[in-house]
Amino acid sequence: MISIDNLSVEFSTRPLFSDASFVINDKDRIALVGKNGAGKSTLLKIIAGLQPPTRGAVSVPRETTIAYLPQVMVLADGRTVREEAEEAFASIHELERRVAAMNDELANRTDYESEEYMQLVERFAHESERFQMMGGMNYQAELERTLIGLGFERTDFDRPTSEFSGGWRMRIELAKLLLQRPDVLLLDEPTNHLDILSIRWLETFLSTRANAVVLVSHDRAFINNVTNRTLEISCGRIYDYKVKYDEYVRLRAERREQQLRAYENQQKEIADIKAFIDRFRYQATKAIQVQSRIKQLERIVPIEVDEVDTSALRLKFKCSQRSGDYPVICEDVAKRYGDHLVFSGVNLTVKRGEKVAFVGRNGGGKTTLVKCIMGEIPFEGRLQVGHNVQIGYFAQNQAQLLDPEPTVFDTIDRVAKGDIRLRIRDILGAFMFGGEASDKKVKVLSGGERTRLAMIKLLLEPVNLLILDEPTNHLDMRSKDVLKEAIRDFDGTAIIVSHDRDFLDGLVSKVYEFEGGRVREHLGGIYDWIAKQSSLSPDLIPVGKEEPKAPLAKEAGGKLAYSEQKAAARQRKKLERTVQEAEEHIAQLEAAVGILEAQMSTPEGSADMSLYEKHSRLKKQLTEAEAEWEQAYEALSALEE
Repeated sequence: MISIDNLSVEFSTRPLFSDASFVINDKDRIALVGKNGAGKSTLLKIIAGLQPPTRGAVSVPRETTIAYLPQVMVLADGRTVREEAEEAFASIHELERRVAAMNDELANRTDYESEEYMQLVERFAHESERFQMMGGMNYQAELERTLIGLGFERTDFDRPTSEFSGGWRMRIELAKLLLQRPDVLLLDEPTNHLDILSIRWLETFLSTRANAVVLVSHDRAFINNVTNRTLEISCGRIYDYKVKYDEYVRLRAERREQQLRAYENQQKEIADIKAFIDRFRYQATKAIQVQSRIKQLERIVPIEVDEVDTSALRLKFKCSQRSGDYPVICEDVAKRYGDHLVFSGVNLTVKRGEKVAFVGRNGGGKTTLVKCIMGEIPFEGRLQVGHNVQIGYFAQNQAQLLDPEPTVFDTIDRVAKGDIRLRIRDILGAFMFGGEASDKKVKVLSGGERTRLAMIKLLLEPVNLLILDEPTNHLDMRSKDVLKEAIRDFDGTAIIVSHDRDFLDGLVSKVYEFEGGRVREHLGGIYDWIAKQSSLSPDLIPVGKEEPKAPLAKEAGGKLAYSEQKAAARQRKKLERTVQEAEEHIAQLEAAVGILEAQMSTPEGSADMSLYEKHSRLKKQLTEAEAEWEQAYEALSALEE
């Protein structure tokens, strides 16, 4: 579909990558990976036609459509959510106007026998059929499904976009791109502003309904569930793996081992040649052999070894004195902003040493409850922070709160105390701020670098309760793995607000779900909670188990009355929506069953009885979902007949 030929990009004579060649085919789901600064976002911009390469070409067929979602974009105001999303159907609206104009012309003309009239009839038939194929009659239902899947409520549809935060407005832009159904979808960190349920909906959409997809993401679970191919930018080159991310990691490690062995052999060969040259350089009898070795040395092409970050990023949260048995207790806690109720009746107890997660839709009150615990905002009810509790708090915007003017070193020097001030350089080096990087000003740091710097500040204060609000935003996969390990080894208590399933998996033992103004406790890990959502969440299951209604009364002429026609149309639309949602739910359950069966086929998984219990539970849910689909489908068929 799209061909990239010998692509090279240089910035100030520094090559980012060179001689890159690959093809994006229909139905490819490509993960674009590489360390920060390798050129992933630049490559997406070049494919989108927004930036020219230094050399090479991108060949795009004339009819191929490309849609691009950048990490940061300028968002326009002035429309409602629905009106903004409808911009995705501009081509349908234009086609609808053309069809209407031709219909009017056909109604007014009388030259039925003329060749021009027959040509107009053919054009009208062709455009009408095209209008139907493009979804001209049901695009509103598709628009509503997409907005709801991305977390919007129906009451949001007619609100101005200016009332929403930047994250929610990015969701509107994502909805517009998905509704356009482009041939190639380019997504740069699409999950940054999504919650877990919206991410799962997006996974299903991209896996089952999108055409070709190229995406950049640091969400391991997301790219594993969506992609089937991995393009890596490393050492200025692009490597193409026809596998998903986890398999790519294994193959990359094998390739690097081979490169290391070849590199070591080459270095030994070079050392031997140089030793011969040095030994016999001034002996006339060996002049020919020496010149031969010199030429041999010049012909050697150095073997490059894939980049690997060998800097020691070590995190160790120091636990201060032992806290009380119950660091946080909430009893009937409620929070209102004027007439708006955020949540009420919150009753939860966090025990010492527990690692718990706050999850749910954005805007559900997770950060609000954190602020209540921190004492930053007033609330109703009783909230008790336990005896000897010392809190270390990482706010969602912690990285943006850093003073932009000081250097990295000065930022830490201002908060370091005692003997720790003698070890600032060592600490910064451990966080990949070694050498000249420690002298950078904060204002020139990337989002990930700022997040790491804010995490250093948190480390310098001994605490026994960590409260981390979206700590993985802007962190690459390796940094997230190290942070996860540090929290797991932390001897104190941790409350983590996050939408990153891979980060939370194996880390938390309890999940608090924020939904509909209530907070519900779920024992178990993040995937135990997700399994429950598959059967309980109204966003992920068909809504409507209505029995087929009695046949509608007809007028004397055999036609339905106008009011009954409207009722029948509403019922048909509702049943169509139920069938569609049921099909999506079945696809999700089948994917979950497939993942479990793959795990059960391994030696470790075959001995894990919990996997068999989950498998049995999901199979039961799948049977029920199929029965619901069949009921809705039969009702729809009966109505159409």
